[in-house]
Amino acid sequence: MNYQEALDYIHGTHKFGSKLGLDNIRRLLEKLDNPQEGLKIIHIAGTNGKGSTCAFINAVLSEAGNKVGLYTSPYLEVFNERIQINNKPIEDHRLSELTGRVKEKVELLLSEGYAHPTEFEIVTAIAFCYFKEEAVDLLILEVGMGGRLDATNVIEKSLVSVIAPLALDHTQYLGETIDQIAMEKCGIIKEKGCVVSASQPVEAEKVIKEICKDRDAKLEIVKTCNYQIIRRSLTAYEFKSQVLNGLGTIKIGLLGEHQIRNGILALRVIDFLVSEYGFDISLKAIQKGMENAKWPGRLEVISQKPNIIIDGAHNKHGAKVLGEFLRYHFNSNGKKTGEMIGVIGVLGDKDASGIVEETVANFDRMIVTEPVNERAMDSAKLKALVEKTNDFVDESKNWEDAVEKAISLAKPEDSIVIYGSLYLIGGARSFILGR
Repeated sequence: MNYQEALDYIHGTHKFGSKLGLDNIRRLLEKLDNPQEGLKIIHIAGTNGKGSTCAFINAVLSEAGNKVGLYTSPYLEVFNERIQINNKPIEDHRLSELTGRVKEKVELLLSEGYAHPTEFEIVTAIAFCYFKEEAVDLLILEVGMGGRLDATNVIEKSLVSVIAPLALDHTQYLGETIDQIAMEKCGIIKEKGCVVSASQPVEAEKVIKEICKDRDAKLEIVKTCNYQIIRRSLTAYEFKSQVLNGLGTIKIGLLGEHQIRNGILALRVIDFLVSEYGFDISLKAIQKGMENAKWPGRLEVISQKPNIIIDGAHNKHGAKVLGEFLRYHFNSNGKKTGEMIGVIGVLGDKDASGIVEETVANFDRMIVTEPVNERAMDSAKLKALVEKTNDFVDESKNWEDAVEKAISLAKPEDSIVIYGSLYLIGGARSFILGR
């Protein structure tokens, strides 16, 4: 099996849908001799910020000299991004080899009368095999959806279970209230484990505390409100926080005030690794790792003159963060800096109204488009939503045409923001950086 055949096989299993449950992944991993066993895992669930939190933890642990595996989803530009060791994506030949091996076991399961594993289950199995064979010191494992029945939760134990900020999302699978969603996310909490949670809505925090008590798990809820912003620009943010045990000023390259909160959550996880498990992580590793952490496609400035910013604000919470960022950096104290041009495309199963409501008023002109995905929202419908707030709206179904139009309209002092679906910004990132 070559690389393209491996990708075709993996993506071809998308037709088997998204099924929450652990029976399939358990059977598949048993056929593969349970590669997940023995790995030292930091398991991260949540609605918003879990990817950025993973990125911060990964950068610090790598800087401290560890061999660190990172499993995330979805990818932005290249599939291999989902499976990394020390920021290096899995090589094409290794992905091909492991996919072929997993495919053999899937066919064996089918011959025994079992259901076909989903795409996410297959990719998770490939990842576990890779990390086990590469003998990583630690694995940062991001939950795909939910927690309790997510394929990543096949693991029996973790060093730390992390709960990033919770909000309503995937309600058709996880429940329609915040406490129901918290119950699903808390499924990753292990008996007598360690848990670090971000500040949560009251109902969610109650669920987290009850489950930790039932499972005799040690819990810290990180009150990230205690921070002071020292400096912020389009290249870095600097802050101090009372909850960081005298670390002093921390500089981060991930932009937006929300990334300070994600950074504080990540640093409390690092502190747990030091205090509970004796990991040796120096102040220098912490400072350098936090500054160098990368999470492409999240308030990322990819060009200047004009500024071109891409952001995967695919739900109302993310859109609110984007709106706050734009108001601070481009319309602070009513002093407008150039014209703002927005390019937006979203998926049809997302809260398009909420995304539009939180962002569109920041722009002088909007261009609506469609991500390359079968679930993309029709651009004409999105245009009708945007026109309720903005009088200057163009439509280009083809996202490349939409990006080209924005670039052609922008003067050097202007700013272009491309946002919404990751399926849009991933393509846009490659397109613009390749120009």
